[in-house]
Amino acid sequence: MSAKKVGSTGGHQAFRLHMVTWNVGTAEPPADVRSLLQLDSQPTTDLYVIGLQEVNATPVRYISDLIVEDTWSHLLMETLAPEGYIKVTSVRMQGLLLILFAKQVHLPFIRDIQSTYTRTGLFGYWGNKGGISVRFSFYGEMLCFLNCHLAAHMNYALQRMDEFEYILDTQEFDMFNTPQVLDHKVVFWFGDLNFRIADHGMHFLRSSINNSRFNLLWDRDQLSMLKKKEPILQEFEEGPLRFKPTYKFDRFSETYDTSGKKRKPAWTDRILWRIKPKATEIEDEKSSTASSADDDEFSVKVTQDMYTCDVSYGVSDHKPVIGTFNLEMRKKVETPLVALTVEGIWSADEDAIFTYTILENFESSTFDWIGLYKIGFKSASDYSTFAWVKDDEVAANGEVVMVQMNKNELPLLAGDYVLGYFSTNMQTLIAFSPNFQILESKRAVMEGLVQENINGLEK
Repeated sequence: MSAKKVGSTGGHQAFRLHMVTWNVGTAEPPADVRSLLQLDSQPTTDLYVIGLQEVNATPVRYISDLIVEDTWSHLLMETLAPEGYIKVTSVRMQGLLLILFAKQVHLPFIRDIQSTYTRTGLFGYWGNKGGISVRFSFYGEMLCFLNCHLAAHMNYALQRMDEFEYILDTQEFDMFNTPQVLDHKVVFWFGDLNFRIADHGMHFLRSSINNSRFNLLWDRDQLSMLKKKEPILQEFEEGPLRFKPTYKFDRFSETYDTSGKKRKPAWTDRILWRIKPKATEIEDEKSSTASSADDDEFSVKVTQDMYTCDVSYGVSDHKPVIGTFNLEMRKKVETPLVALTVEGIWSADEDAIFTYTILENFESSTFDWIGLYKIGFKSASDYSTFAWVKDDEVAANGEVVMVQMNKNELPLLAGDYVLGYFSTNMQTLIAFSPNFQILESKRAVMEGLVQENINGLEK
């Protein structure tokens, strides 16, 4: 696990967050996204949050994606699952897609997941523009990720601002302590925000970019200009723009637009973050009957390690933007809600037994289930088989409940597996057993899945 103790901060731990925003221009994904995800970097990532815009959303395509994963989600899962990352949740609104992946070890502490969306395109009727968000509690701290695709074109900077404020005002969550986006401890706002570089002519823009003198363009970046006068923007932080403007490129090249339109380069694709201001926290505590546990100097600290674009990807006229962060925080929650224990030796030659115990009260349901997952699984729905929890009543706290899995449902071949408890109300896996091995079944030989071995010789 890459979460590491931070020496001088009294029990705080640092978690690595890797974020990507990419307007993919309705293109199919490239063959390989490993460099986009920086899978070989150290220390390893704990959470991946990927926001895409303009995912192919033609009506026929969109309907088919509701039944099966879209090609982008599929590629991301295929790439991340072998590295031990599980898709926790995703939300899609037309061309906007937001996906959260986490290391398995963190899943029991990612709770109260909710998502919502706001349409702003074409008078709010067709979701080609707008915002989608996912919120959750991470070891007890409230995080929210908001992926936006705002209005295009140079002259619409104020409309983009209006759309952002409209999204913040209208998005609501069914959570008493964080009913809106800005109620969360940390908010990440990212996406194709579509802000342009004003006033400068094409020649000055291109020579500044070619000479890597990006700082000459900063003061005419519309988002930076608005930040000086819009109080809500002043609460958000952003790293310095020390990378090429990410729009608009000829596809499969590192050359800016050579078409007749000759669009001016711009930093349309951005990642910003906001830590809830102290004043509003104190007000919240006064209105709450519970005393605050945040008596530390800080409860969450966000540090950006990298803010860049990857120009090697050419499927779209935008380049993807990558932001990596350290989230330094104290775990407010360290006990899983359920314990799962595998009993005896498992193989498909006999029914298998496991037990589960509710360790802490939560909104359990008779529709909760326990899945059997092969190590390297992609998401909660990627199970080999499953069993419902005790079906007549919800288990009591501390009660050890025994569950049987039918041998005919078990895998015939040997492999490494884990049991996961899925909460229907929380819509996520909230507990895992230790990893264990299922042995090869005698039936595997009978059904010709493996060769019979007699006296060391394969028959």
